[in-house]
Amino acid sequence: MRRSSIFLFATPILAFVLLPTAQGQSAGFEIAQNGHAVGTASYRFVSTRLGYTSTSLVRVTMQGLDYALSKEERLSPANHLRHVWLSATVNGSAVTVTAEPKAGQVILDIAANGRTTTTPLPVHAGEVFLPDFDPGALETLLTLAIEQNDRNLWAIIPKEKGSVVPVQLATEADMRGTLDGKAIAVHHLVATIAGEKTELFSGPENQLLQAELPQEGFALVRKGFVLQPPAKAPAAPPQQQSAPAQPAPTQP
Repeated sequence: MRRSSIFLFATPILAFVLLPTAQGQSAGFEIAQNGHAVGTASYRFVSTRLGYTSTSLVRVTMQGLDYALSKEERLSPANHLRHVWLSATVNGSAVTVTAEPKAGQVILDIAANGRTTTTPLPVHAGEVFLPDFDPGALETLLTLAIEQNDRNLWAIIPKEKGSVVPVQLATEADMRGTLDGKAIAVHHLVATIAGEKTELFSGPENQLLQAELPQEGFALVRKGFVLQPPAKAPAAPPQQQSAPAQPAPTQP
């Protein structure tokens, strides 16, 4: 299966030993901000003779943000980017993005607000295309992290003219949770991307379970998953005090 910050919508432009993606893998997620539901997201990976095809759908509706995304991506058998096509609307503005490696570069085309920009970006083996709120992109990041031993990871950020930034991963202590009512071990990573930290939680098969952006209060939670906080040590029992000595009875 497959093991940012990703929620980079500061402008109207768009801004976790396992084998590669399981055939037909898919999942749905709820998106919340500060505990309030604001949208949904989903991904699906399908194995092909040339590698994998992934699709993602995202919908967020909240005050100040009306956001919809549809992405189709082709990956090599090693989960490296071969081609991506993305269509989105951000607060009523249409955005179209394509990216494809050509001649030792990734050619990124972004069309928004009536203008099109083309940006050549460097190619890296551990590179993932990371749109906002995209669980499929996070799933690919987790898979590449396994393949790259959590090193030499990069994110293509489709914001403004586009950029490539390093991804730093730190492993935290494992946690526990439940998935569809069954107990599950949870791996915990912290990804630092473009100066922003994202908490990533994945299952034993490296499947994405939850992603959190503490700075913005956003959380992307797999449907049926509940993260359980670490058990707290029980409070020490109060010290029992010995009863005060009673005075000896006086003789009548």
